[in-house]
Amino acid sequence: MSQVTTEITGGMRFDGKVIVVTGAGRNLGREYALAFAERGACVVVNDLGVGISDSDGDAARPLTNPADDVVADIRSAGGQAVANYDSIATPEGGRDIVGCALDVFGRVDVIVNNAGQVRMAPFEDFPEESIDALINTQLRGTLNVSRPAWKWMKAHGGGRIVNVSSGAAFGGVPNGSVYAMTKMGVIGLTRGMASEGAPFGIACNVVVPYAKTRLGTSFGPIPWSPELGEWLSPSLVAPLVVWLSHSECPLNGETLSVGAGWQAGMNISMAAGYSDRDCTAESIQENLEMLMGEPHSPVTAFSSSAIKNLLGGFRIPKSEM
Repeated sequence: MSQVTTEITGGMRFDGKVIVVTGAGRNLGREYALAFAERGACVVVNDLGVGISDSDGDAARPLTNPADDVVADIRSAGGQAVANYDSIATPEGGRDIVGCALDVFGRVDVIVNNAGQVRMAPFEDFPEESIDALINTQLRGTLNVSRPAWKWMKAHGGGRIVNVSSGAAFGGVPNGSVYAMTKMGVIGLTRGMASEGAPFGIACNVVVPYAKTRLGTSFGPIPWSPELGEWLSPSLVAPLVVWLSHSECPLNGETLSVGAGWQAGMNISMAAGYSDRDCTAESIQENLEMLMGEPHSPVTAFSSSAIKNLLGGFRIPKSEM
């Protein structure tokens, strides 16, 4: 794990900026908090201090809140940080997290919505309490922290929000359908926030991180080894999150996959499609290649060819002009 040992001079600094990182006591969140502190940021290290479970929420609570350890590391290296123990799962908790930043440091420039819970179970037997846990943290948690921060940013010239999704959003994870639902919801939320926030200087992007945060466990079909843990170190995700959080980053409304030192933009695209005012189910079947095939155009948070295609040939009545 990274340590705050050498202050980074020059380059992308965050001097005078205040960063809130949720779930920052361990793993990915810890790496983000340390990386921001290295670059001069004041960091609110939020962590509820619960046990970490891969599937059912049954895990021993740590003896002390790990947020305190991260704050101690930052302060010992001369940085500024404060621990916060509020829950992202309630609107009150979200307001208190942002309030902590404002009370201690007087501002909030960046939110990294990293905290969340994992629950895995067969789709047909997924417990209701696990569904609630996922929605309340992965989706509502992002809302609960972002909305009060948004109000401050909107009134003070803008800011940046980095949300966190998962590769599970795109499927293929055993017993992960409900988890995928919430993580794909984060992507949709991010795109909407980017569009709505742009006029106020608020940029919002989402990362899809791949990292080994549970030592001793496999990565899909690849068995655990120390070499795997090093290859997928959480520290290799932090540079992208730092860049997305800086005012020099030009991106807004984007989804980026990251891990093992690799990062790549992801996009949703749309085929040119099949248009026929007299179409039938049978004609759609006959034109399947046109419906689904090339060429494709990107669908961004700000533009889509859908409206152009579906209104092609339509003329506004003169009485409405």
